[in-house]
Amino acid sequence: MWSFLRERVEGLGDARTPVAVASQAPIASGLSSSTALIMAIFDVYAPQVARRERVRWAYEFEFAFCNGGGMDQLAIDLGGVTCFDGRATGLPGVAGHAPFPEEWSLVVVDSRAPKSTPDHIRNVRAQQARNDPELAAYVRRCDDATRAAWQAIGRRDLPALSEAMTEAHRAMRDHQRMSTSLLERLRLLARDATGLAMKLSGAGGGGALVGVCPTVDAASTAEAIRDAYRVDASAAAVLITAAAPPSHS
Repeated sequence: MWSFLRERVEGLGDARTPVAVASQAPIASGLSSSTALIMAIFDVYAPQVARRERVRWAYEFEFAFCNGGGMDQLAIDLGGVTCFDGRATGLPGVAGHAPFPEEWSLVVVDSRAPKSTPDHIRNVRAQQARNDPELAAYVRRCDDATRAAWQAIGRRDLPALSEAMTEAHRAMRDHQRMSTSLLERLRLLARDATGLAMKLSGAGGGGALVGVCPTVDAASTAEAIRDAYRVDASAAAVLITAAAPPSHS
């Protein structure tokens, strides 16, 4: 990262500056913690560079490692809730951007199981190259689920959002095998304990699950899920968080 910055920012020396980072976000769980770290470091060492340019740098830096898309970088930059038009390369187009309903909270389950986003992305690129029908079916189902989720957020219709998230999870599981037996077990326990619908995040294969519930019920929902996991002797952690407000349009 330091070498990447030195090529673009004048005045940075050969010696890397020590950086200490603290975060409550689960690491390597499909929650964009690595992207957030990269963007924060770019913000610190290149504040004179336009924010949109730093976002592009973050995309290019990560793309060189894992061939990934630019959704994470833009979502972090914009805040709120975003709907993207995907592209094969480069930052995606922003199809929609709005505040996330403040009366809703996010419940995150960290499965504590490792995941590998680069491996998943390599597999998807290979599917693209051979025009895999399973990938096409996955894209169709996820596009439909995305439209339904975006409309539900606009209407502040939580049951409809939960249904759309469930459909997205099933598409990820059924067509791309992104879920695991552990994630399915954790989803089932959460649903049986609270009725909360959860979907996997990131590239799956481990990592985290995310659900949305009314803020007034968030603490009791999280505790009920923790109780269910304790009975099941699961090491998964349950966290409550809120979406960041939109930073700009």
